[in-house]
Amino acid sequence: MVNLVTTRTITAALTNDREGVVRDLDSLGRSGSKIWNVARWTIGRIWDHTGEITDEGPLKSYMKNQRCWKDLNSQSSQAIVEELSGAFQSWFEQDDPDANPPGYRKDGDERPRSTVTFKEDGFKLDTKHQQVRLSKGKNLKDGWADFVLCEYDTGPDEDLTDVEDVQQVRIVWNGDCWELHFVCKVSIDAADSSGEKTAGVDLGICNTAAVSVGDETLLYPGNTLKEDAHYFRQVEYDTEGENGPSSHAEWTRQKKSRRQEHFLHTVSKDIVEQCADRDVGTIAVGHPKNIREDEDWGRHGNKCLHDWAFETLLSHIEYKAEEHGIDVERVDEYELATSITWCECGTKAESNRVERGLYVCDECGLVANSDCNAAENMRATVTPSPAQDRSNGCLAQPSVRLFDKQTGRVAPQEQVRP
Repeated sequence: MVNLVTTRTITAALTNDREGVVRDLDSLGRSGSKIWNVARWTIGRIWDHTGEITDEGPLKSYMKNQRCWKDLNSQSSQAIVEELSGAFQSWFEQDDPDANPPGYRKDGDERPRSTVTFKEDGFKLDTKHQQVRLSKGKNLKDGWADFVLCEYDTGPDEDLTDVEDVQQVRIVWNGDCWELHFVCKVSIDAADSSGEKTAGVDLGICNTAAVSVGDETLLYPGNTLKEDAHYFRQVEYDTEGENGPSSHAEWTRQKKSRRQEHFLHTVSKDIVEQCADRDVGTIAVGHPKNIREDEDWGRHGNKCLHDWAFETLLSHIEYKAEEHGIDVERVDEYELATSITWCECGTKAESNRVERGLYVCDECGLVANSDCNAAENMRATVTPSPAQDRSNGCLAQPSVRLFDKQTGRVAPQEQVRP
């Protein structure tokens, strides 16, 4: 066994959800939205006059002189400005005329509850009594207390007493109630993998992932993500308010985000467990890092790429593989042209399509699912001269593993309920 330290976010329920505690958290959350809105107005004004987005440093300097800055702990206010600055930078780098810049946080005439982050000098944790003290800003302090005392419950599967270090605490409104997120370093005993096999993983939109272990391939369809995106986007549009997103639209966005996060965690966990069961020691994952900047994919294509959370899925695979003692290598897909290179003969060409996603190579006659072919090319970057016989048809007929909405888990296609 190998001792490792990894970063985890542990979610806990608020157990002392009394009126006073909830009222204080509501004040902090709405103050967070106020700071966001004032900083958003400032960036917008500078953008209109200069055509440039202000840097994070000058924006913080300006915001420190605003009254709302002292509604929260200084580090908490800085975290909100950092989030806004990053969101603006991400929007600007897209260079997409149809993409909208980060908006204001408002629900009619009210400010919604924003997530507030407390760093090292903004909280005090007592794991023995399962309590955490969260600092109020100067403007919100009253004669009774300058902090909010929260009691929490992490549930039976998590425990903060064994963590190395809690780095941040976040209060998050999940649409129904407040919950606490503890960002901490956790010591784990990872298996010292001696697996000699290698696996390749190709990430995609239609198929969330394709995995090749040489003599076997696995396919993870992304139907669930597409269905959720279509449904929740329609609900959001139908409930848009006159002065910005309605409360139901905000709830819809949060619900969609939580479902996507659960899906990605579940799929990445299954990918790593399937590799561990097959004695895999190294996983090569395709990293389409520049795909959004390579070319214009059209309005619909650009929207799909913008929604594609490949970086999140890749990071989930990396830290889950680390816990199993499996190495993960990122492969530049563009440089290797994995999608058009045929793994059997090395021919780089768009072979004839016989069905959707199923191709036949003109040179060697290999029949393969395009995503599985790409995954095998990823694997070959670690094992350049594979010895397995591909005539078994695994590249054309992979084992399909579906996400079951009723159980929230991944299972073989034949075991998923209709």
